[in-house]
Parts: sequence; structure tokens; C-alpha cells
Amino acid sequence: MNMKKIAVLMMGFAMAAGTMAYAEDGKALYTKCQGCHGANGAADSSMAKAMKVPAATDPAVKALSAAQMITITTDGKGKMPAYKEKMTAPEIKAVVDYYRTFVK
Repeated sequence: MNMKKIAVLMMGFAMAAGTMAYAEDGKALYTKCQGCHGANGAADSSMAKAMKVPAATDPAVKALSAAQMITITTDGKGKMPAYKEKMTAPEIKAVVDYYRTFVK
């Protein structure tokens, strides 16, 4: 195997490892969101039901892009409070990326 192929393979492995670590960071940060959105995005807590939080699988939620979810998490919308003073932009992106794993 030539050096160019080895370098490409190593970059691919490094990028995959970085993505997995980023998702793990989002999972750890998501604990702040579970009260309303539930442990798996089902919005099945009593607070979620009282506030009528849609589940991650709701068609309206599924229609949102990652950028739209980041904006909503950053600035707030409706009953969703803004998190721009509580989390950094990379943390918000990590949480949104993790939440989107429930959207399927």
C-alpha cells in the first residue's frame, strides 16, 4: 500500500473518531434537555406533556434542519428557553447532533 493511501485511511479513521467523540459530548450535555425532551427524545415526561413538547419523531420536528434546531436552541422559541448564555456554540451543536439521532 502506498503512503498516499495510508494517509487517506488514517485521516478517515481520525475523522470518524472525532465524530464519535463529538456525539458522546452531545450525549453528556443532553442531560440538561431530558426534563422536557425525555431521555430518548420521546417527550414523555410529565413536564413535556404539560408543555406539549413534540417528540423527536414528530413530523414538524423531523422537518427541521440541524441549522434550524441550533437556532432554536441558541435563541429559544415558544416555551423553549434560549441556551446561548448557558452553553457554548459547539456544545449546542453537539447537543443538537445527539438529539437528531432520535429523529429517525
